Amino acid sequence: MAKMKYFVSLGSNLGDRARHLKQARLLLEKAGSRILRQSSIYETEPVDYQKQPWFYNQVLEIEIACNPISFLDLVKDIEQKMKRRPAFDKGPRIIDIDILLAEKTVVQTQKLMIPHPRMSFRNFVMIPLNEIAPDLVHPLFHETIADLARTTGDTSSIRKVEEAPQQLAV
Repeated sequence: MAKMKYFVSLGSNLGDRARHLKQARLLLEKAGSRILRQSSIYETEPVDYQKQPWFYNQVLEIEIACNPISFLDLVKDIEQKMKRRPAFDKGPRIIDIDILLAEKTVVQTQKLMIPHPRMSFRNFVMIPLNEIAPDLVHPLFHETIADLARTTGDTSSIRKVEEAPQQLAV
């Protein structure tokens, strides 16, 4: 299988949020992913269900020899290993790993939708994604991430809490 590049969003709002993001990155690498770029870590206000702790969010660009469906199985396995037990949809969680983009690939199945259908409406995704890939073009909207990040319509608060590490050469 040829290697494929993905953009994924990590989120945590329970326990040691920064440690959970780090653990998710380590488990992705242990599973064969190479992290090419990673955004700063942002603290973000919950969007759909407000009565919960604020999130730490980060976006990664990774490369792995995995098709999108297999990659989804891998990230769901990592969430299980990290003992994700969501109480209800959009509720608090130790870790949330969402596949945002898979190169120019479009996947629309019951199990998986790439590009992520709500990504362009979420500051907690678009601001960190814009930090590492502003010139990337959304495969359905044919607009750059920078342009989409300016027009999310999301008024939730977001603030940088940890600068991005030095980036690897891509």
